[in-house]
Amino acid sequence: MNKEDKLKIHRHSLAHLMATAVLEMFPEAKIGIGPDIEHGFYYDFDLPRTLIPEDLPLIEKRMKELIKENHQFEKEVIQIDKALTLFEKAGQDYKIALIKDLKNDGETEVTIYKTGNFVDLCRGPHVESSGEIDFKSFKLDKIAGAYWRGDEKNKMLQRIYALAFENGKELRKFEALLIEAEKRDHKKIGKEQHLFMTSKYGPGFPLFLNNGLIVWDELLKLWKEVHNKYNYQEIKTPIMFDKSLWETSGHWNYYRENMFTSTIDEQTYVIKPMNCPGGMLAYQNEIHSYKEFPLKIAEIGLVHRYEKSGVLNGLLRVRAFHQDDAHIYMTEDQVTDQILEVLDIVDEMYSVFDLKYHLELSTRPDKSIGSDEAWDMSTKKLTEALEKSGHKYNINDGDGAFYGPKIDVHLEDALGRTWQCATIQVDMNLPERFDLTYVDEDGQKKRPIMIHRVIYGAVERFLGILIEHYAGAFPLWLSPVQIKLLSVSEKFEKEANELADKFKEASIRIEVDNREESVGKKIAEAITSKAPYMIILGEREIKSGKLAVRKRGEKNTEEYEFDSFVEKIREEISSRK
Repeated sequence: MNKEDKLKIHRHSLAHLMATAVLEMFPEAKIGIGPDIEHGFYYDFDLPRTLIPEDLPLIEKRMKELIKENHQFEKEVIQIDKALTLFEKAGQDYKIALIKDLKNDGETEVTIYKTGNFVDLCRGPHVESSGEIDFKSFKLDKIAGAYWRGDEKNKMLQRIYALAFENGKELRKFEALLIEAEKRDHKKIGKEQHLFMTSKYGPGFPLFLNNGLIVWDELLKLWKEVHNKYNYQEIKTPIMFDKSLWETSGHWNYYRENMFTSTIDEQTYVIKPMNCPGGMLAYQNEIHSYKEFPLKIAEIGLVHRYEKSGVLNGLLRVRAFHQDDAHIYMTEDQVTDQILEVLDIVDEMYSVFDLKYHLELSTRPDKSIGSDEAWDMSTKKLTEALEKSGHKYNINDGDGAFYGPKIDVHLEDALGRTWQCATIQVDMNLPERFDLTYVDEDGQKKRPIMIHRVIYGAVERFLGILIEHYAGAFPLWLSPVQIKLLSVSEKFEKEANELADKFKEASIRIEVDNREESVGKKIAEAITSKAPYMIILGEREIKSGKLAVRKRGEKNTEEYEFDSFVEKIREEISSRK
């Protein structure tokens, strides 16, 4: 058994101990489900009163006592009707509902686990006994609301989340990571640096401020440079299309619950949740030849998707965002090379941000469209490309898009957290649905194969990740303010503004602080702003004609001639170091 599986068992066993402690505290409690999750576990409860934070230490204390008491985890397979009787006597309505569902599915037996006086419906596995658990390895973290089975129509239960790791050392390490992550929270930094805002009038619809738009523009400038290098065309499609287009694409049947709609002239229109159907229309606009292939058409398109209010999170989970989509049309013998080229683009762009990443191959889900032949060919081409690339990769069975398999790129930030951003999907379904064709060298019309791909993914989300990755200390080329110019006193305001104008003429972003504040306070605030460079201007600097420059993260000040400093800045910006 590997370390990850052991940790899952460890966490799941702790969930049972937590349920035991809660039932002792509230004998009339009804229990929901309690799975292991990333970083820990949770359990849902229907309780006679609302939990308060002060309850958590009491529950945690009892869990540690249960560990010391060394209770056995006893597995038993019983007839399903016997299980119904058992949980009916205990008054556990939610377990009864689960058992009835299993019975309706044709199950005749279920597994239960006993730990002391606690009995739970559970497949397991668990540790042999509670004494195996390090009582320093977990911590009850927070209380939240959760609808039974995730359905808003059902009753709201109380969920207790807990952190759990292999041992106390790993838990403390993760808690330190959480503290650092809180300091890097992109919402906090976004407000401090005037990057973006959200409003009660548009939850999930971020509003970019001037500084944020500067960073945005720099990201798109890089994107366009790289894509021009790889011979991509760029288009822009409308934000709304008639519902019938989405029926043709298949999204209406598979994605309806995430779509925003509007009625125009008594017709239903869809505010696009993805760019693909518009891309298909652009391809259909003219006749294509095999000589054009591979044909690479990109769009940074604004899309809208319905997300529940409870999951919205700054720029990381939104309802409106821009996808840097591209659709590549090709013949079958070009597919592997084109996947490899997209992987090259991923590598080229992510390396600019010093972001490491790993790859995952996601295969056909249960809910899918298209023939077995198309799925097999698409999966084979993705696998071939991954093998040729030399990258290590994992396989996610059943996690592909409904229309095709894909490669997901998971990048790693400065804290070691992973984020799924870029994706590469082979699609033989949409060309079929939209009857896309090209004229082959034999003069016959044939069906192209298509690759969907994104690099940033959602540009908003990628920016949110970068804010936390850099902790707001953007590299010079991305920084909304590249230089903070501080005048020693207000009598040097004229000289400070003249110097700033010279930097602006050199296309360097500079901000002047001419306030009637002490130099110490100005310096402290400039450090907090995380501008890459600070220039202090006083009588000595004006007389010498030299710049007193302080680099972010350094305490010493260096002197530069204006021209030589501008040259240094320009070189650093152009290299995107």
